[in-house]
Amino acid sequence: MSTVKIFNNGPITIEGDFTITDQNGDAYDVKGRTTIGLCRCGLSANKPFCDGTHGRQGFSSDCKAFALPEKKK
Repeated sequence: MSTVKIFNNGPITIEGDFTITDQNGDAYDVKGRTTIGLCRCGLSANKPFCDGTHGRQGFSSDCKAFALPEKKK
């Protein structure tokens, strides 16, 4: 099971058993990590992974959980 967490003013983290692939389906080698941070601000020099640049650049985004509308048929 994996957990995805959105941090206010920060990255998206994935914890657990996961695979991250590029658009061609090629897997990133995450060297056995069970937790990884993904960039939300678009400023990381290590995209798609977070390198902490959001904190130095003042990225701001508050995300609170909510229910999506029903899926259209």
